[in-house]
Amino acid sequence: MPIAPARVAAFDILQLVESGGYASDLLLSRTADLESRDAGLASEIVFGVLRYRAQLDFLIAHYAGRSRKLDAEVRTALRMGIYQIRYLERIPPHAAVKESVELVKRARKTSAAGFANAVLRQVDRDPILWPTREIEYSCPEWLLARWQHAYGESAALGIARAALQEPEKYVRIGAAGDRTQDIGSQSIVPLLDLQPGHRFLDLCAAPGNKTAQALEAGVHVVACDLHFHRLVQLKPLTPNLVVLDGTDPLPFASRFDRILVDAPCSGTGTLGRNPEIKWRLKPEDLADLHARQSALLANALALLAPGGTLVYSTCSLEPEENEQVASQGRIQRLPGIDAGDGFYAAVIKSEASVND
Repeated sequence: MPIAPARVAAFDILQLVESGGYASDLLLSRTADLESRDAGLASEIVFGVLRYRAQLDFLIAHYAGRSRKLDAEVRTALRMGIYQIRYLERIPPHAAVKESVELVKRARKTSAAGFANAVLRQVDRDPILWPTREIEYSCPEWLLARWQHAYGESAALGIARAALQEPEKYVRIGAAGDRTQDIGSQSIVPLLDLQPGHRFLDLCAAPGNKTAQALEAGVHVVACDLHFHRLVQLKPLTPNLVVLDGTDPLPFASRFDRILVDAPCSGTGTLGRNPEIKWRLKPEDLADLHARQSALLANALALLAPGGTLVYSTCSLEPEENEQVASQGRIQRLPGIDAGDGFYAAVIKSEASVND
């Protein structure tokens, strides 16, 4: 039987995300040819499965009567089916069951089709007593423990709870046109106190939302990024584009009045819109991120003009990426407490020269 395009797209995207090489926002390009209703359902399934993955895996074992090793394709189809039956009231259960089984067959795992059918036919919406907070909040315990240590238990659970919800959408209306930009992200550029004529270095500029925001102040911008394919998207904003690795010494002869280091980070402040981060990030990743972020900041500071201002920012909640890199004039936003994504910023001002 044919499978609804929304479920095919969702399955394929989830498989790519599961492979580790793709982010869930791949969905945007993979659903471009779908009708809006199908694209919306595909989006809801993808992000729902990723947000609630720990609960879904517990439920697979619960309904199967035991925990067993499953092929990735079978597990993805079961996660999709259970999510639709238990979490999406408008989806007829029989449709979720049948099409999930067909997805197993489509993935050439026909021998598991009977098992998938038997598991999914047991799924109901009865309340479940979750055995651990890791499963209840669908968030790795090591992250919950870190947040509890840093912010307290109430805030930690609030962060995890916020990551289970679809984020609110914010649009910033600017001279370069409307851009969907989180309200937390919008709060970073004003910290630079940009003035017309300032020489401004945006060291990690892609995808360009903050660059566009800064240009409205009348600054002379140099936008940099490690990846050409990301940086070239900024060409409509400015011709001053430089591909470089900011962890190496920077190739500029003159200094800048204002510098933004919006550093690549773990992204733990954005779990609502990037839920796969919860399952990919490992504790040991934070040490490598800290080293790269510290190098970015040191190289940027070497180019800050006397009397200038540098803002270091991340969309992380982790101290190794935030106050352990830069703590001056720090500002922290937490999901579940503050509107929008979680963000961190440190405002660093250099001393004016003796001739000023």
